[in-house]
Amino acid sequence: MNYLSAENISKNYNERWLFKNINFGILKGDKVALVGQNGTGKTTLMNILAGIVPADEGTVSFRKGISVGYLFQNPIFDENLSVIDTLFAGDSAANKALKLYEKSLLHPEDMDLMADALEQMDLHQAWDYESRVKQILGKLGIADVERKISQLSGGQRKRVAMAKVLIEEPDFMIFDEPTNHLDLETIEWLEQILSAQNITLLLVTHDRYFLDKVCNNIVELENGNIHTYKGNYGYFLEKKAEREASEAASIDKAKNTLRTELEWMRRQPKARGTKAQYRIDAFHDLKDKASQTKDDSKVTLNVKMSRQGSKILEIDDLTKSYGALKVVQNFSYVFQRKDRIGIIGKNGIGKSTFLNMITQVLKPDSGKITTGETVVYGYYTQGDLEFNPSDRVIDVITNIAEV
Repeated sequence: MNYLSAENISKNYNERWLFKNINFGILKGDKVALVGQNGTGKTTLMNILAGIVPADEGTVSFRKGISVGYLFQNPIFDENLSVIDTLFAGDSAANKALKLYEKSLLHPEDMDLMADALEQMDLHQAWDYESRVKQILGKLGIADVERKISQLSGGQRKRVAMAKVLIEEPDFMIFDEPTNHLDLETIEWLEQILSAQNITLLLVTHDRYFLDKVCNNIVELENGNIHTYKGNYGYFLEKKAEREASEAASIDKAKNTLRTELEWMRRQPKARGTKAQYRIDAFHDLKDKASQTKDDSKVTLNVKMSRQGSKILEIDDLTKSYGALKVVQNFSYVFQRKDRIGIIGKNGIGKSTFLNMITQVLKPDSGKITTGETVVYGYYTQGDLEFNPSDRVIDVITNIAEV
């Protein structure tokens, strides 16, 4: 049973085709990973499938009657709602059953309405819906269900959005980077859920191990084309290497043949006959084939940098608490040049708070943080940077690097 059909999809940005005339389909039960290098258009393609961005050409169609749940990088919610109200505001079958049941309680004299409401509650297993909502939120590290959406970090908002999709149990799930902002324990829990046989899934992820455990089909977006592989990520790597070796051999063969044909072309044949004209046309096709190469171009940036001093960062007796939660207590450390330090811990333990104190976004309750005079922070946060939509990517990167 076909759940999704993408036919002849094309998208152009700034007179450059990101992809052109690509086709693929997803069947019920497929768990498909969309892979490709950064900048190939994976997120754009996902947005086209979701109807957020229009395709310049082609059509996207979902099977009639199926429900589709989306998880985006930057989910949009009503900022004034609490976490729990956000999840109860959806249009899932269980939510509709709950609303119908609440309506029937306001009209006890309407026996038909009550009977219909009870039937819907049983059909969609809505009696324990609230407990299931809280259970999934707990697994995703969202304990305070009454907290306003406006008070959540970028990672917490993403996890609320994931909870919404998982609770609604749509027929088809489309996830963009589902493991971002999740700790190892939560990722393993999510792997078990998405590996279920009754789930149909399309996702983009940079987590190879997650992809390998969950997905049974790989769709690769490369140089504006689609390549499909029936297997997990390990199978994909094997077959991709075989395909690239075959393509390289084909290009080498075309180059050798081109030398012979080039000599014939230099004799300036008069294409009076059909056979001669056919050979000339074939020569131009051969020339295009032989000229194919991998794009190894690199972006060069001229960035102004000051010389780094000997002192990097010193933390002395740092303490920070939120109520009963002690984020850090009496912590001291001297950072050295070329240190590469990983901060690990479960969701909600205070990793982002610790980084925000180091970068002076937040003040500690006590203790001292001393930064070297020439040290400049490059801080990649969970929240989004604000850009001028008219700026080129290269200009944005250069401006940030020179700050």
